[in-house]
Amino acid sequence: EAKDLDELLELASIEEDQSMISDVTSQIPSLEDGVRQAEIARMLDRPEDGSDAIVYVNPGAGGIDAQDWAGILFRMYLRWAERKGYSVEMLDHQPGEEAGIKDASFAVRGPNAYGFLKAENGVHRLIRISPFDSNARRHTAFAAVHVVPEIDDDVEVDIKKDDLEVDTMRAGGKGGQHVNKTESAIRIKHMPTGIVVKCTAERSQHKNRATAMKMLRGLIYERLTAEKEKEFADAYHSGKSAIDFGSQIRTYTMQPYQLVKDERTEHKVSNIDAVLDGDLDEFVEAYLLSLAE
Repeated sequence: EAKDLDELLELASIEEDQSMISDVTSQIPSLEDGVRQAEIARMLDRPEDGSDAIVYVNPGAGGIDAQDWAGILFRMYLRWAERKGYSVEMLDHQPGEEAGIKDASFAVRGPNAYGFLKAENGVHRLIRISPFDSNARRHTAFAAVHVVPEIDDDVEVDIKKDDLEVDTMRAGGKGGQHVNKTESAIRIKHMPTGIVVKCTAERSQHKNRATAMKMLRGLIYERLTAEKEKEFADAYHSGKSAIDFGSQIRTYTMQPYQLVKDERTEHKVSNIDAVLDGDLDEFVEAYLLSLAE
């Protein structure tokens, strides 16, 4: 396609045909976009890249600000999924005492959902004037995002029944006639790895258990296949103490200026409102393309 345009441009130059020159140059942006999309598609080469994704969001250092920040990130990913035309299934959602969330997990389903969202794995840092500080001081808050593929049953992941510690509990409800009076929520701990999953989405304990096992399979699969197993273990097992200074993959600055900067790719965007409203494709694409370098 580039060769054809080059020949047309050479012909237009010889004939001094300005309209043809304009026509050729107008086609260049779409050609560049096509090349970029082909490069991105080439980076989604792992078998699980085409899978649906399970996303976990947890607050870290920063108290109420961190819980609020985790809630903002949670909304950001829901908006991103909506923009992409993906469907979302809530798996667990624990609201914070005053704002935001204590933790949340949800499945994102659509073409290459995991391949794109794996770019969000890591610690996200927020710098802003805290709405919870009566003195209007600037605060830094952290939240961790972990993304794993939703593994099909035909992918073998060895999980022994004796290695599982299963607890049931009552899922949260609205109270009154809507309160959940049965212990339908499921919490499963994989003893050899210490990985814990929880599902409270359904009123059926059987459905919640099946979903929790799917979550566990994805986490264990990711652990076994990750090229940098130590980084994964540190991020997942070290607890909230690791969700702190110096560990962030991306920094979102609201004051004294507005800027979102990815620490891995150096990609920057000044329109922080658009990013927090789900406009993440630039960061995702920059990350995927960086993997080829």
